[in-house]
Amino acid sequence: MLILTRKLEESIMIGDDVEIKVLDVHDNKVRLGISAPRSVVVHRREVYQEIRRENVEASAPHDLEGLSSVFANEAARSEKTSD
Repeated sequence: MLILTRKLEESIMIGDDVEIKVLDVHDNKVRLGISAPRSVVVHRREVYQEIRRENVEASAPHDLEGLSSVFANEAARSEKTSD
């Protein structure tokens, strides 16, 4: 992990396209401004983790019994139309 010290209005660059600037420091909070191309997705870590969790959940099989009955019904329908 790279650890940097920045003052108000100072920034860091990530590659050539992403700039992170210190906008405000108040109490225990730091406000950051992030300039990045639209192709670079930027999320707070907790939002990113929630998106990943939802994607994993959505891609997991939920009801294979129900899915097999759909295929069975489709196969039966195919047999009727081919007769």
